[in-house]
Amino acid sequence: MRHGKKFNHLGRKAAHRKAMLSNMATSLILHKRISTTLAKAKELKKYLEPLVTRAKEDTTHNRRMAFAYLKNKEAIIELFGEVISKVATRPGGYTRIIKTGFRLGDNAEMCIIELVDFNELMLKDAKPAKKSTRRSRRGSGKSAGSEDTAKAEATQEEAQAKTAEEPKAPEASADSVEEETDNK
Repeated sequence: MRHGKKFNHLGRKAAHRKAMLSNMATSLILHKRISTTLAKAKELKKYLEPLVTRAKEDTTHNRRMAFAYLKNKEAIIELFGEVISKVATRPGGYTRIIKTGFRLGDNAEMCIIELVDFNELMLKDAKPAKKSTRRSRRGSGKSAGSEDTAKAEATQEEAQAKTAEEPKAPEASADSVEEETDNK
């Protein structure tokens, strides 16, 4: 019986498929990001992630097992060196697939597969929320508005400091205010 024994054969014989996945995994390790079809990227993810997990423990046996899959010394050095130094604390999910659209020739769904900890754009902390301001017809731009707001904040701080230093005068009662308005 062959129950539950299925995976994407990618339209290739076994030897061709293994060689292709080995080459793609080597390219991904060396270049940190490659562009391919979505089906190949999903299979590559299943092929590469166990290798990265195995590489977390740097032993001769693990290096030989990884070499059996990748067949490239430079890729093994890179995997056990730079790649593992970045993903050592990550419990899994070492790759990211980003869909990029469809190929013109055959309309195949294309994507970028990349190693997660090597994307500088996504590693940056979230940008500070953009301040939503209303635009005025009179204003000349952000620079004038930002200077005005800075000056206004400075004057408010100075006024608060002065009021804290000076003792307050007693306030007039409501009766005295009414008498003043009657006299006028």
